[in-house]
Amino acid sequence: MELAPGLRRIGNDVIATHLVVTDDGITLIDAGLAGQWRDLQRELDAIGRATSDIRGVVLTHGDSDHIGFAERLRRDHGVPVFIHSADAARARGEEKTKPAIGRVKAAPLLRFLAYSLRKGGLRTRWLTEVQEIAGGQVLDLPGAPEIIDLPGHSPGSVAIHVPDVSAVFVGDGLTTGHVLTGHQGPQPAPFTDDPAAAAASLAHLEDLQVDWVVPGHGAPWHGGVPALLAAYRAATQVPGSDQT
Repeated sequence: MELAPGLRRIGNDVIATHLVVTDDGITLIDAGLAGQWRDLQRELDAIGRATSDIRGVVLTHGDSDHIGFAERLRRDHGVPVFIHSADAARARGEEKTKPAIGRVKAAPLLRFLAYSLRKGGLRTRWLTEVQEIAGGQVLDLPGAPEIIDLPGHSPGSVAIHVPDVSAVFVGDGLTTGHVLTGHQGPQPAPFTDDPAAAAASLAHLEDLQVDWVVPGHGAPWHGGVPALLAAYRAATQVPGSDQT
């Protein structure tokens, strides 16, 4: 699915992976679930590209629903996988956390679980080798992705700014579609280690001039960073909100 020239998405508002497509190759942002490998192949076929055109996978963080087919790309195709050093152990399956879940509604939860199971959520292969990165780096990959520290959801969560497609990918730094409650619009993401830190980290995005803010869960936001942050902050101030 094309969001804009050079910016494509596989998956849906439950769990999505994104492609930055340039003449020099493709950068993947996150790797979703293991079963989304077939979706990736269909997307590559649709644009006349191949797995060999993928130059790297940049992970927003190390949770299992973001690393799904990354190890397959690394092991079978030699594609390097980049992740913040503070989340490297998580991506290798060496570190487990139990963040607060918050409120849950049955129908959205069942949709999330059903999609995860259908797309191989139980078949995740932890990474065995990663390239560690840090905030402030600009990676030598198609689109020249810039890494922005966004800790809170996890210690090594990052945003990935790609000026070539006027987008910033925020992983689970926030969500626009809560997978556990069904609430729509910019809001805190579930399963967050440190909600206060995650909210504070969003200030790192304030100066970005981009058309797209793209979360890992929920619809891409096409309205600029200021409007998104205003909506997020309004959502967190609603008394009795079920969004966290």
